[in-house]
Amino acid sequence: MASVEIPLKDTDEVIELDLDQLPDGEEVLGILKQENAPLQTWITLGLEYYKQGKVDDFVKIFESWQNDANCSYAGSDKDQMTALDTLAAYYVQQARKEKNKERKKDLFTQATLLYTMADKIIMYDQNHLLGRACFFLLEGDKMDQADAQFNFVLNQDASNIPALLGKACISFNRKDYRGALAYYKKALRTNPNCPAAVRLGMGHCFMKLGKFEKARLAFVRAMALDSKSVGTLVGLAVLELNSKEADSIKNGVQLLSKAYTIDSGNPMVLNHLANHFFFKKDYNKVQHLALHAFHGTENESIQAESCYQLARSFHVQGDFDQAFQYYYQSTQFASSQFVLPHFGLGQMYIYRGDTENASQCFEKVLKAQPGNYETMKILGSLYASLKDEGKEDDVKRETAKGYLQKVVDQFPDDVEAWIELAQILEITDVQGALSAYGTATRILKDKVQAEIPPEILNNVGALHYRLGNLQESKRYYEASLERSRSESRHDETYYSAISVTTTYNLGRLNEAMCRYDKAEKHYKTLLGDHPNYIDCYLRLGCIARDRGQIYEASDWFKEALSINQDHPDAWTLIGNLHLAKQEWGPGQKKFERIIKQPSTQNDTYSLLALGNVWLQTLYQPTRDKEKEKRHQDRALMMYKQVLRLDKRNLYAANGVGSILAMKGFMREARDIFSQVREATADVCDVWLNLAHIYVEQRQYISAIQMYENCIKKFYKHHNVEVLLYLARAYFKAGKLRECKYSLLKARRVSPHDSVLLYNLALVLQRIATSVLKDEKSNLKTVLSAVSELETAQNYFTYLSKAGDRMRFDLNKAASEARQCSDLLNQAQYHVRRARKQDEEERSIRQKQEEERSALRQKIQQEELAKKQAEEQKTQEMLAKRAQFIEKTKNILILPEMKAEKKGRKGKRPAKDGEIYSEESESENEERAKPKKKKRRKSDDEGEVQDKKGKKRKRPRKRKDDDDEDDEPAPRKSRKERRAPKPKRAKESSDQLTAAQRRKVKSKAMVSSSDSESNDDDDEKLKIVEEEYRGVKRITGMMRMLTFLLSQNSVPAMENRRHHLLRHVDASAADLHQIPQTVMIAEPVERNEMIPPLRSPVLTETTPMTTRGKSRSSLVRNRVKDQEMNKHRM
Repeated sequence: MASVEIPLKDTDEVIELDLDQLPDGEEVLGILKQENAPLQTWITLGLEYYKQGKVDDFVKIFESWQNDANCSYAGSDKDQMTALDTLAAYYVQQARKEKNKERKKDLFTQATLLYTMADKIIMYDQNHLLGRACFFLLEGDKMDQADAQFNFVLNQDASNIPALLGKACISFNRKDYRGALAYYKKALRTNPNCPAAVRLGMGHCFMKLGKFEKARLAFVRAMALDSKSVGTLVGLAVLELNSKEADSIKNGVQLLSKAYTIDSGNPMVLNHLANHFFFKKDYNKVQHLALHAFHGTENESIQAESCYQLARSFHVQGDFDQAFQYYYQSTQFASSQFVLPHFGLGQMYIYRGDTENASQCFEKVLKAQPGNYETMKILGSLYASLKDEGKEDDVKRETAKGYLQKVVDQFPDDVEAWIELAQILEITDVQGALSAYGTATRILKDKVQAEIPPEILNNVGALHYRLGNLQESKRYYEASLERSRSESRHDETYYSAISVTTTYNLGRLNEAMCRYDKAEKHYKTLLGDHPNYIDCYLRLGCIARDRGQIYEASDWFKEALSINQDHPDAWTLIGNLHLAKQEWGPGQKKFERIIKQPSTQNDTYSLLALGNVWLQTLYQPTRDKEKEKRHQDRALMMYKQVLRLDKRNLYAANGVGSILAMKGFMREARDIFSQVREATADVCDVWLNLAHIYVEQRQYISAIQMYENCIKKFYKHHNVEVLLYLARAYFKAGKLRECKYSLLKARRVSPHDSVLLYNLALVLQRIATSVLKDEKSNLKTVLSAVSELETAQNYFTYLSKAGDRMRFDLNKAASEARQCSDLLNQAQYHVRRARKQDEEERSIRQKQEEERSALRQKIQQEELAKKQAEEQKTQEMLAKRAQFIEKTKNILILPEMKAEKKGRKGKRPAKDGEIYSEESESENEERAKPKKKKRRKSDDEGEVQDKKGKKRKRPRKRKDDDDEDDEPAPRKSRKERRAPKPKRAKESSDQLTAAQRRKVKSKAMVSSSDSESNDDDDEKLKIVEEEYRGVKRITGMMRMLTFLLSQNSVPAMENRRHHLLRHVDASAADLHQIPQTVMIAEPVERNEMIPPLRSPVLTETTPMTTRGKSRSSLVRNRVKDQEMNKHRM
């Protein structure tokens, strides 16, 4: 039997207490205090009371030892630390169980104080450090400090099991499941007899790692060690339930029931049972179990699960308020990975119409589970229903489009996703929306085997209407109507409403197709069935307005107001009617009425219209500057208010730019207009305002280009207002003619516009003034200017009497008329000046014309005289030719031809046509030597080919200075070649070399007249030879003339003929010297040159014989053999 001895004070006696039969704690505490017992005895008795369940006595003993215990013995420091740590551990344990937060906080505070006191005694004791680390774990937010304490212990003792288990707990909470499992395994290897809680922890690690079989084995082993382990039973039950088989689910529920029997207050067991009963649709048990679990734990994760079970049980029962409350509470307790409460809360927000918070909830779900199909689908639907309120909504719609695209990629047969995608694309991509609707209809027909709903047909028709495919739109609208009629037997109210919408759309379609009668029929049909359908009244009024029936349109709009006095669209259309008629006051009242209504006080269209009204009043002629400034400020205030409500309103921004321009801030106004034009190029007002700014900045060319581009882009016909703006720009730029043409174009469209007529008269006046001031203007221009000035005077006179006082000053028109009258009076001077100048110019032109005519006649006469002279000269030459022919026709007498000896054929006769004397013949025979014949290409060049085939020039032999005629050496005749060579006289004193002899024609010619030793015979021979040579030359000329005449080439050879006739005339003068002797005309060889003509003698009286001119008078002509044979003698 165990007992404890309490030594008595100042004696050797002791009091022995049986531990099994301990007395009352107060009595024992009194003995301990009275006897001043050692601290070790206090600790032993206190722990024994704790073991026996007497916790109050345990607390009293451990709280009282500090004042009355005896600590003056060896090892008392460690006992003090143990006492402090024991009481602190008790407080920590109590705080873990405490539900009251204040009480829990107080217990933690006391534990902290005790651990701090223990630190001061012994800081690095392992048991102290382990206790303190466990305290840090329970506090939750001091896990790092606990980890440091466990690491310190493990560094001292690597096999310390409490430290290993603490590290495993920390790793599990940090989601390091492999590390936690390693610590559990190490603890188990250190002590294989570890309690079942170690295997339970290993089982949880295996489950987190996805190793369910190993987890099952760990739980089974833990059950073997501790059959009443609730955690183990819950773990096995979860494994069985997750298998999703009937037997496994049954086993799981049995395990949960067994755990509930063991510990009916365990929150985990209660939550799992609540989940089971939810699927069994026993919602009362779900609520009871979940509520009990919620109040039975302080763990926020378990509380979040309990709230979620409660919320979805209320949700399925339709109690959305309670469901919303518990969903919201669950999200406050849940971790970031537990997203089911956010999903349910998002659904509750959708039910309440709070799409903003709903989308936030689903975004959190999608962040935790990025590929969740349902979440993406719901988010896509939410963003598709957003109104166009800003850039954020555009971004969300793009995000929703991406979500829905992922949904249809994952599940291509999801019809709802395709329809949602089409609804998103309706705003930005009409063609893509049509494609999505087409896919949805194909799925419905092919896979679902269902008819296409009329709503989809109506939407497809509306999309075709927006694309301008009016016939396709009509087909879909009619199909939607037929489908609605066929489905009306199932739900008449719903499908009748769809039919009304489709019929209204058909009416709008007929309006677009200009079938106003059919449109009216549709609208009136709807009004017959639904007399309160205001939109039909408004459309009928718009049709009447477009026809120009303003009063009828007003009646239709008033019919709509009789149904709803505050309908903003009806008041807007009536106000627009007033503004179209420039009735600014009534129109302003209509729009102010709209703004006064609470529901439409922020109507941007009405505010914008009011700003335009104030802006239009600024264009009225007024001299009240204060009033003008006040109206500017009011218009600017309206435009700013519109921009505050709608930051992307282009019309309001355009209005702000207009006001700034009127105030003189041209640069700022131009910046605003440029930004608006960058945003959209489909608003003509922005183009016109930019052009106005350019005009004010004197950039007239840019303004003119902007006006012209605006006309080309936005107006198919002439627009009077824009043409007037263009004319003003031309006027400012000084292009008055172009200004006039623009005004005339506008006048053709609006001939009764008084302002247009005034501007035209002013431009005509300016043009006439500029013309009259120009002294260089001709008479025609001046007369035209006077006519235009008279027209301008008539216009101004008319406008001064019948003009529109509201648009311009009539007195100004009268003043301009008087100015035109003054100019007309002065114009007579300009007309006289122009007429005088014109007459002078005419006289000058006439004089110049006469001079030019005289010059032309003179030139013609000179050309005629020249032509006659040429003809006379030609006649004279022909007469000389005839005379020459007549004189020379008896010279050519054919002698008897001597028979020549037959020789070798093919020999070419002598090339030259000269006749040599006997002396010269003998010398030529001496020169004649047999040579190898080579073909020569040119007699003048003398080129030959060497053996290699290359051409080389034969050196031309120079003649003596006494003979410069350069006549080629004559060839011998056949008879002469055959004659024997005479012996050379050795006695001759003037022997010549072969080269010298080739230069000599005859000895008679070489002989000089100075030689008096020659006898008379030699002198006679010389004269005969010269005469004979002259006859031969004439013969050659005649031969040439005969050939030319035979060829009928007199015109082509005119120059050559004149050349020959000159030689003929020169030679005919000496014909009396020629004796009547027989002349032999030697044949001219084919393809040979006609030799040059020489004078008969070298005397001063012989013409055409100057030295050095014989080569220039060469007549080269190649004569065919058959032509020349006609003239051979």
